[in-house]
This record gives sequence, C-alpha cells and structure tokens, in this order.
Amino acid sequence: MAALLSGVVFPVAFTGQSPVGSRSRRRMAARCSNSNERQILFNRIAPVYDNLNDLLSLGQHRIWKNMAVSWSGAKKGDNVLDLCCGSGDLAFLLSEKVASTGKVMGLDFSYEQLAVASSRQKLRGRSCYKCIEWIEGDAMDLPFDDCEFDAITMGYGLRNVVDRDRAMREMYRVLKPGSRVSILDFNKSNQSVTTFMQDWMIDNVVVPVATVYGLAKEYEYLKYSINAYLTGEELESLALEAGFSSARHYEISGGFMGNLVAVR
Repeated sequence: MAALLSGVVFPVAFTGQSPVGSRSRRRMAARCSNSNERQILFNRIAPVYDNLNDLLSLGQHRIWKNMAVSWSGAKKGDNVLDLCCGSGDLAFLLSEKVASTGKVMGLDFSYEQLAVASSRQKLRGRSCYKCIEWIEGDAMDLPFDDCEFDAITMGYGLRNVVDRDRAMREMYRVLKPGSRVSILDFNKSNQSVTTFMQDWMIDNVVVPVATVYGLAKEYEYLKYSINAYLTGEELESLALEAGFSSARHYEISGGFMGNLVAVR
C-alpha cells in the first residue's frame, strides 16, 4: 500500500539519455502552485520509492497500474500522456501499448523522480521504451496543445494536486474527443470498516516500514492526503463538471484503491 505523486513546475525535458532543450511547443515555467515542502518530499523519497511500493503493496501495485493503463484505452500508434509519472511505471506500461510507432509523454514536478525514470529507461532494451519523453512540468498548466493526446493516465497524483478542478480541466483540454483519462489512486471509502483498515495499515505497516528508510514523516503525510481526497462519487462529479461526457469510478482491491475512468 504505497504511492503518492503529483505534477507541478519547471520546463525540463528528459529523453532517457540526458535533459534536452525546450520543444517547439510551450514549455513555460509555471508558478509553484504546490508547496515547496511537498516538492521536497517527493524528491526525497525518489531513491527508494519503487522498493517501498513493491514492499508495502506486496507487489500488487503492478496489478493496479496494469488495470489503469488498460482502462485508458491506449493502443498501438497512439500519442499518450502519463501525468504525475513519478519513476515511470505507468509510462513504461503505456509504451508497451502504443509500441515504437506511438509516443509517451511522462510529466512530473519532481526532478529526482524523473531522473530515476530516465535511469530505468536506459536499462530497458525494447524499442517501445525509446518512445518515452520525460518532462518536468505543471499538472495544472500543461505545456501541450488542445486535443493532443489519445489517452491520459494519472497514478497517485490527483490527490496531491492543489487545484483538482483545474487539473481535471487541463486533462480535458489536451485529450482528443472520444478518448479516455484513467486516474488511479487510494480510494476514499464511505465504508467505516474500509476506512478503519486503511488508517490501521498506514499507522501500523506503512509508516513503521518507511521509518526503517528514514522516511516516517514523509509517509505520515499519506493518511492526511487520503482523508482530504474525494470519494468516488465526488470524482465522477469533478470529471463531469470539467466537461467529460461520462465518468465512472471503480473500487478495486477491496475498496482500498480506486480508478476513475472519464471519456471526453
């Protein structure tokens, strides 16, 4: 049970080799819409983020991420976006869907997370992984044209974005008509038993394990961010208010996780 990410600020792009200059499209630095402390948090956990995800979820986060990518509808040759990409798990899965004829943009606000993603990309030999470009940028002010993407994924990011409505509207703007956004995150359940178990797991499993890595404070933040998040019904309403034609939230993993699927 772990994962957190969001996306905010700075115009640096990664190609899997080294940072590159700005593209022809807008790569403007945005105002820091999130706290500096939050950005520092995600940079700090970057070196052990993947190991903690595997350990704390007993590897199940890979199943959830595969589900999220499948729900996005991404297919061969598509141009797709992974928002709040972190160390790249969803972006790598997307690249396998779109193949070498497609394109994947992975955007995050954490330079350290993107550096880890770029390093992981270099170790992968399949041609499809070369189609990924890493960009440090703002989820609430995306540096892309209108109707640019065939699919969007977002894993453990919307929960941490300061202005969720603005982020959702930006996803709507850059997505092509008829295409989908798939948003995976912890589920804020209406069931008291599920909420109790979720809190218990964080207090008695997640934080103690993170303490071994010297990251207790960083992972204590997790419970508070879930409590401040939206329920499935509220996420559906958020998407519809942003302009999406349909939205459905799926509870997975016994209600501990959730995935919002919205169609533009």
